[in-house]
Amino acid sequence: MTMQSADYRESGLDFGRDFVFGSATASYQIEGAVREDGRGPSIWDTFSHTPGKVWNGDTGDVACDHYHRVEEDLDLMQQLGLESYRFSIAWPRIQPTGTGPANEAGLAFYDRLVDGLLARGIRPIATLYHWDLPQPLEDAGGWTSRETSFAFAEYARIVGERLGDRVQMWTTLNEPWCSAYLGYGSGAHAPGRTDGAAALAAVHHLNLAHGLAVQALREVVTNDPEFSITLNLHVVRPDGPTGAEAARRIDGLANRVFLDPMLRGTYPADVMEDTAGVTDWSFVHDGDLEQIHQPVDLIGVNYYSTVTVRMWDGTGEKVVADGHKDMGGTAWPGADDVEFLVQPGPYTAMGWNIDPSGLEDLLFSLHEQFPGTPLMVTENGAAFDDEVVDGGDGPRVHDDDRIDYLRRHFTAAHRARARGVDLRGYQVWSLMDNFEWGYGYSKRFGIVRVDYDTLERIPKDSARWYAELIRTRRIPG
Repeated sequence: MTMQSADYRESGLDFGRDFVFGSATASYQIEGAVREDGRGPSIWDTFSHTPGKVWNGDTGDVACDHYHRVEEDLDLMQQLGLESYRFSIAWPRIQPTGTGPANEAGLAFYDRLVDGLLARGIRPIATLYHWDLPQPLEDAGGWTSRETSFAFAEYARIVGERLGDRVQMWTTLNEPWCSAYLGYGSGAHAPGRTDGAAALAAVHHLNLAHGLAVQALREVVTNDPEFSITLNLHVVRPDGPTGAEAARRIDGLANRVFLDPMLRGTYPADVMEDTAGVTDWSFVHDGDLEQIHQPVDLIGVNYYSTVTVRMWDGTGEKVVADGHKDMGGTAWPGADDVEFLVQPGPYTAMGWNIDPSGLEDLLFSLHEQFPGTPLMVTENGAAFDDEVVDGGDGPRVHDDDRIDYLRRHFTAAHRARARGVDLRGYQVWSLMDNFEWGYGYSKRFGIVRVDYDTLERIPKDSARWYAELIRTRRIPG
């Protein structure tokens, strides 16, 4: 019998032949070419060009120039042995204003990407929305408007008609928690609004968009793909005598307000009661929950860190260390009296705590709550302050911290599978360094380094470690 290490640093664990190893990116973070071939502006173009919103004034105008280097990047994926690639489609490339006819040049780019993946034996996992809402839709209300949900379904239909004979997994939305609460509540993400009621309206309209898009895709695809959504579900741990109440509130806003309507067909009554002073939820129309509650084949899980909470007693300064900066609003409408405690280290360069037990706990909790629903880790990875050294035959990045991080989290995933969790795969975030939203280019998550001056790709030691894991199906020693 293998002894399990308490710190999750194990090697030799076998994932078997049916586990899918891949990596993930997002369109605005890597593509660049924001004004080429008919692409319209997105909310992130607007936000990043607004002074003071993004570190150092960085934008995604060029990013990793993936739009022009797609063949090079596909070859890199093949060299690493990736079995899947989770990418996102830029809505403004397909419909520059968010509605109306499709832009042929935009569709053609994703044709080339999907065909290139298939030619190299890599499974395409397409995410329809990773935060780059067409700016004209935001001008008309964005995710606070239910019309955006119906526009999204039409966009899904267009993309499904074009790629629906080849894409093997469709993901409707990436992390709607971020889109709603960081985009409309805290102001830390595009479009930068700071209105709790708007954030909750966005929650609902994102949920509705998911359900409508699943239905639209099912009507037009001609192969037999899997349908999914990716959620950044929070691992919420209570502290002290008031911790249970605080955890209930944050779990409701972070997790159950998405999981319950999608998988159970209801909104949690306690969340609606907790937020009654923020909104009356009149944006939920008759029949909406039936539209949202669509069968899915898989839930994508993005995991990076944990939070610990307790209720604030109203005295002294409230602790707020939830890992997300606010720009004048709050990411937690209706939970102003919850404190987020500073997590024990170690930390990544993002200041996020490293706790692989959180991933195991989250996967097992989902398995218990929704038995029979397969899961996939659709993002997990870490930013560290990488250093480039001369390797003799070229530049090298010895990112031992990232290798250790990945080892520990793959160990957590393996332990979850050993406990009966139907975990189908793991997409490391990220394939390459990229535009890290409000942090610009200051944070590097990639297993491949991007030199932002030359745009050269340099596989880090973590990429070599991951290639060995994929090749052997075992966590390397």
